[in-house]
Amino acid sequence: MLMPRQPVPALIVETLTGDTFDLSNDAADFGTLVVFFRGLHCPICATYLKELERLTPGFAERGVKTIAISSDDGDRSRKMAEKIGAQNLRFGHSLPLSVAKSWGLYISTSRGTTSIGIEEPALFSEPGVFLVKPDGTLYFASVQTMPFVRPHFQEMLGALDFVKKNEYPARGEYSGAV
Repeated sequence: MLMPRQPVPALIVETLTGDTFDLSNDAADFGTLVVFFRGLHCPICATYLKELERLTPGFAERGVKTIAISSDDGDRSRKMAEKIGAQNLRFGHSLPLSVAKSWGLYISTSRGTTSIGIEEPALFSEPGVFLVKPDGTLYFASVQTMPFVRPHFQEMLGALDFVKKNEYPARGEYSGAV
């Protein structure tokens, strides 16, 4: 289990721009919002990422860089980026499922063709949202076993204002006996 205030696993993936995203070198002022999504086959992911695309400039104003990452290959990731009209949001692709597991993401098996007529990959990760500080430590995490009920990005923007104003520490850091 990842722990707040502790280092997160390495995260290096190819991006749609042809560059390599390396979380350890992202150099965000306040942090990097890493959003793992299920893939092109997921209509809920498209809606969710469209909202993140719209709000990415607001995150940037608060010193937070954003990236959406899936285990889809470059072609499927490009189709998702086109589907949501990505202009601001970075897309990483070809996430190894072993890396997804090291981040605590749940892995699902294919159920065939989805409601939008796109075949699910044989294996793929379920969603997760992580805010990682520039020093590589975890500030915030939310992991789902289903595509439903994810954190709202608009609420995160308000929370970031509070967190920064009050120097609010990452919570959930205790790992001793209870």
